[in-house]
Amino acid sequence: MCAPGRIASVFERARAEERAALIVYFTAGDPDLATSRELLAAIARGGADLIELGVPFSDPAADGPVLEAAAARALAAGTRLEDVIALCRELRAGELEGLPEGAAETLAVILFGYANPFLRRGEALAPALAGAGVDGLLSVDLPPDSGLPLYDQLRAAGLDPILLATPTTRDERLEAIFSEARGFLYYVSLVGVTGAAQGSAADLQQRLAELRSRSPLPVAVGFGVDGPEAVARLAPVADGVVVGTALVRLIEAGGPELPARVEAFVRSLREACARG
Repeated sequence: MCAPGRIASVFERARAEERAALIVYFTAGDPDLATSRELLAAIARGGADLIELGVPFSDPAADGPVLEAAAARALAAGTRLEDVIALCRELRAGELEGLPEGAAETLAVILFGYANPFLRRGEALAPALAGAGVDGLLSVDLPPDSGLPLYDQLRAAGLDPILLATPTTRDERLEAIFSEARGFLYYVSLVGVTGAAQGSAADLQQRLAELRSRSPLPVAVGFGVDGPEAVARLAPVADGVVVGTALVRLIEAGGPELPARVEAFVRSLREACARG
């Protein structure tokens, strides 16, 4: 079973260390599951606090071309939701070679994807995720008003439903999001798909202050965060920073010693999370 509160512990630990939590996304099964096992361990060694395991989907409408191509490669390699769940189970069992000590227990993991494969599993989904040690789930195309049954099932199984808010989210929708979400709020810092450029720092800071005035949930900022410099700009104002497309682009380039280069990139992101 997953440890209750693992996501909350991530943000508490980061806060105590006066830094933003580092959240890293990559698509499971890109280019294949064997490589994903190596990369998951490498990302943990680099110091990520939370990993978003992307579940490949054939119509990833919210993703930019980099993540869309990653999903296509993973699907072509035969990766399905069951494989992603099994990957998390291997992590929790300490079966991933090169995993740092303690990471199997402390590294938080959420699944990130689209509603269709999740809803297809019905009521069996949440217990399966909990049994594999998954901590939460984010479905980018499942708004709170139509997702209530799944969110209830996740919470009942001890998992956190992670929901998105954007710069254009209306007040009434925001209330529904805060009502359903647990763990943290994922704030999309731009209007567009993953990998696009961010808006102004002043607008972002003002929006984060508004969100914090309405909910005690930590707020993690993602979409368009492309490297250590961007992380360093966000770390003083965000509870967590999410990096996805830049890492997936590195994975796409492939080549020798990919896990070592991924580990070094993640370590540079982690160092940029410091607020001091």
